[in-house]
Amino acid sequence: MVLRIEDTDLERSEARYETQLLDDLKWLGLDWDEGPDVGGPYASYRQSDRLAIYREHAERLLSEGKAYLCFCSQEELEQDRDAAMAEGRSPLYPGTCRNIDPAEAQRRRASGEAAAIRLRIPEHPIAFHDMVRGKVEFPNDAVSDPIILRSSGIPVYNYVVVVDDGLMKITHVIRGDDHLSNTPKQVALYEALGWPVPEFAHLSTILGSDSKRLSKRHGATSIANFRDMGVLPEALMNYLALLGWAPSGGTREIFSPEELKKEFRLERVTPSAAVFDMEKLYWLNRHYIKQSPTDRIERLAVRYFAAAGFIPTDPCELVAHWLSRVVALLVPSVNKLDELPARAGLIFHVDPAAALASPDNAEVLALPKASAVLTEFLQKMEAESGAMTPERFKALVNEVKEATGAKGKELFHPIRIVITGSHSGPEFDKLIPILEEGSQLSQLPVHVMRVRERVDAFRSAWAPK
Repeated sequence: MVLRIEDTDLERSEARYETQLLDDLKWLGLDWDEGPDVGGPYASYRQSDRLAIYREHAERLLSEGKAYLCFCSQEELEQDRDAAMAEGRSPLYPGTCRNIDPAEAQRRRASGEAAAIRLRIPEHPIAFHDMVRGKVEFPNDAVSDPIILRSSGIPVYNYVVVVDDGLMKITHVIRGDDHLSNTPKQVALYEALGWPVPEFAHLSTILGSDSKRLSKRHGATSIANFRDMGVLPEALMNYLALLGWAPSGGTREIFSPEELKKEFRLERVTPSAAVFDMEKLYWLNRHYIKQSPTDRIERLAVRYFAAAGFIPTDPCELVAHWLSRVVALLVPSVNKLDELPARAGLIFHVDPAAALASPDNAEVLALPKASAVLTEFLQKMEAESGAMTPERFKALVNEVKEATGAKGKELFHPIRIVITGSHSGPEFDKLIPILEEGSQLSQLPVHVMRVRERVDAFRSAWAPK
């Protein structure tokens, strides 16, 4: 596998983009045999370092009569394009400079007239084999003579990739089907340069849930986006492999990177468009989160809690230990790690007034025994002064149950609203130690209210009707 940096578009190419690309690919778990960071026998692997090579081959094609000088200005080309479209024709280059005598063309260029170099498309259909689509053929009159070197001396994408492929002995080109229309121009270039045409595999377009081409309007579309969201690299790799491809013999969907290497075959890629299903990705991510070592997930979670202002950026050992309990409590309920701070909101802050006004809690608070449960629970908690334990809390709830006759959600949901502000959430026996221990951590930027403080705050906001 060869990694090339295609940066001949100088205006849009910046070092930071290259760094981001390399970091993203490495994070995803991909590696390569040759590239700008590891070297190789055909260096340089950065196209901006290879401009002299591209000019040399363009001049060779010109001297062999396989290319010609084009003196058309940008304005003339745009006029030709507009006229063709107005007449319902394809906006192909009309061949204005194709038949200029080569000697005359060289004289004009030598005198300082700006000239691009165009490839002569051969007078026969251009055909190639696609590993996904089979034989593909384009009539030659449907393909313009492409510019390979601009008048500025900067080469174009469709040309430089062919030169690199030929010189670097590339055997397979695997890419999106949006490049299919570029392929006949590139095949013509391989043939003109006298190089073997590699195998092509054009992968199907990825669509959003609305069956339109995947774009930013559908949400995250870059590796960096998914990384920031807290999607694990193995989950993303597994999911991407399933887009437009299926394993042989069965409906298995979970594959480790090593298993994918053994199972994957280009011949099983479908030409049909694939739909990117976020829910399917989240399902896989939940699986891989559960399978991951707990210390890895805890380490990854730190950045999200720190960004939310809940913990220091570099937490001490006590905070890190406490956070590990928080993560263990909440991680089974998240699709991706950036959801953890929102889930942890009930730990770091509680607003009794908002809880009482919440439409989500209204149904619980309207239950026949809700008021009695709240009154009894608040009275019993008033006598508690020490640290609350899960065992003592359970005993208190049982006393409320005996006093009110309430059970099930009529018992537990009103009490949960007092402690967390919501009628649903994590189990009390796991939550209470986290609240009590967190309230003792002075290193936290946000004070974690212990159970007694939460009860006192709720009592101040609530009065039985």
